[in-house]
Amino acid sequence: MPLNPEIRWIDTPEALDAACAEVAQAEVIALDTEFFRENTFLPVPALIQFSAGGPAWLVDPQAVACTDAFRRLLAEGPLKLLHAASEDLEVFAAWAGVVPSPLVDTQLAQGLLGETPSMGYQKLVEHWTGHTLPKDETRSDWLVRPLSEAQQTYAALDVIYLVEVWQQQREALERLGRLAWLQADCAEVVAQAGRNGEDDAQWYLRQRQLWRLTPRQIEAYRRLTTWREGETRARNLPRGWLVHDRVLYAIAEAMPENRFELSRVEEVKPSLIKRDGDTLLALVAEARYLDEDSLPPALPSPMAPEFKRVLKALKKVVNAEAETLGLAPEVLLRRRDLEALVTAHLDDEPLPLPTGWRGERLNAGLVKALEECPR
Repeated sequence: MPLNPEIRWIDTPEALDAACAEVAQAEVIALDTEFFRENTFLPVPALIQFSAGGPAWLVDPQAVACTDAFRRLLAEGPLKLLHAASEDLEVFAAWAGVVPSPLVDTQLAQGLLGETPSMGYQKLVEHWTGHTLPKDETRSDWLVRPLSEAQQTYAALDVIYLVEVWQQQREALERLGRLAWLQADCAEVVAQAGRNGEDDAQWYLRQRQLWRLTPRQIEAYRRLTTWREGETRARNLPRGWLVHDRVLYAIAEAMPENRFELSRVEEVKPSLIKRDGDTLLALVAEARYLDEDSLPPALPSPMAPEFKRVLKALKKVVNAEAETLGLAPEVLLRRRDLEALVTAHLDDEPLPLPTGWRGERLNAGLVKALEECPR
């Protein structure tokens, strides 16, 4: 496959619909996007690329809105291929109003084939085709017009090879009996992308120091982060521009009762107090006066010997299964999922065991290990 692909530029609705008609009968379509995301929460689409294995179409989203034909192509019909899809799915949701489906993320596919769970696109192409792709345009300004020839070639190559790569990945997955695993994982990626705000109330769980807070402080932090997530979307501002996680954590830790106390919290700026101080104080007050029975439980310290002991036992199960399958352990179970299992075990709560194929491979061993670890 040449490094000078055939490129077709699209900047009118008619040209986009004509391209859709050309690829409508294809079995798979490779997709990619270029976008800008420095001063907004939502990505600003700069370029949409797609190919069915022939020419690469480059769509200028600054010049043409998504048409009904392209929207149908994204939401139905052929299998869509993307590499490291999460941010691209946000671009499609913003520009087209739909999430591409059915979907295969070739990065996830590669993770199920070996011990490199987050292989980049260029290494992926080199691994399966032997071709080395140029890297010169990685940090290009994709909003500038006209795009240079080098930019257009770089963008086209981001989709041209995906069809060939996927053909080989699919054959390898079928030999290993793991194609259904990938389909389940990619279906979850699509479902998660479509939730759009439904997980705001779970953002607080990403905080690694949550165990240092009391239940009332945890509830305050949960309310603060839930509010922030909704506001970043409504105001279309990056999280850090509105208020950073570490600042919300410090507010929850201090539990201020008035603007003076709020002003004494580290990194709380006067501009934040002026703009959102009353809202922040109201959220903290809601947590302060909540009934004890409605508060989240206290979390065990990950530094405690019993926590470390249980975590080590669970890691042993995951590592052994990963070695058997020839996979990286984090493909089977992430550290925060392991820690959630440890916490539930120590608190005598229902276990958040993995589901689907991961549950089939791991749950018997995980339960047995927990049974052998007294609380």
